[in-house]
Amino acid sequence: MSSYRERTYRQRVKSIDLISFHVAVKETDLWVSAAINLEKETRDLILDCRQQLETYIKMHPRFVSSLTPYPFDPLAPPIVKKMIDATNRLGIGPMASVAGLIAQHVAEGLLAFSDQVIVENGGDIFLKTNRAATVSIFAGTSALSERFGLKIPLEQMPMGVCTSSATVGHSLSTGGADACCILSHSAALADGAATAIGNKVKNKGDMKSIDQWVAQIEGIIGGVVIVGDSVAAWGEIELIDL
Repeated sequence: MSSYRERTYRQRVKSIDLISFHVAVKETDLWVSAAINLEKETRDLILDCRQQLETYIKMHPRFVSSLTPYPFDPLAPPIVKKMIDATNRLGIGPMASVAGLIAQHVAEGLLAFSDQVIVENGGDIFLKTNRAATVSIFAGTSALSERFGLKIPLEQMPMGVCTSSATVGHSLSTGGADACCILSHSAALADGAATAIGNKVKNKGDMKSIDQWVAQIEGIIGGVVIVGDSVAAWGEIELIDL
C-alpha cells in the first residue's frame, strides 16, 4: 500500500465566502468548497458514482484496463456512458476521464444545495462560482509552474479545468509535457483531452501542432501546454500573472 501524500496545493484553494472540506471514499479523494458544509451530500454523491463504476467494472473488467476506445454499451449506467462517449472521441481508454467526471458529477449534485461549488479531484476541477475565478497551473519543476493562471470569467461558468502531466503525479502519460491543461464545460472531456493531447507532446517541437489536434475535438474551450520553459496556449482563454 502506498503511503499517504499530503496534497499541500489544496491549501491554495481559497474563497472568502465559501467553506472548504475534504471527503474521501476509497481512491476518490475530493477537496470541496461550497456555501455550507456539504460533507454528507458529497459522500453520498461519491458513493453513487462509485457504485455505478464498480458494478460495471465487476462485469466488464476490460473497461478499467483498456487504453483504447471502449465499445459503446447501451446497457451501461449513465456514468459509464459519459466516460465512453468522452474518450471515444479522443482515441483513448475510458478511465482517462474518470477524475474529471467524478468532480463534475459531485459538483452538479451539490449545486442543488449551494449556488457556488468548486470540486477538485487530484488536480482536476469543476467549478461554478458567482464571480470570475483564477486557476493556477502547476507544472512540477518547470520554471513556469504556478507563474500564471487561467482566468475563468463568470459567463463561462460552470467549467471543467483538467490537467495531465508526464512529470507530475500518478496519471499515465506517454508524452513529455510538464502540464497539459484543458478547459471544457465537460470535465470528462477536459480530463480525457488533457491526456490525449499530453500524450502527443513528446518535446517542444510538438507544441507547434497543438492547434491542429485541438481543432478535431469538439467541445474544447481552450488550453495551455507547458514543456520546460516553453508554453503554448490557444482558444477562448485569458492568462494572468500570479
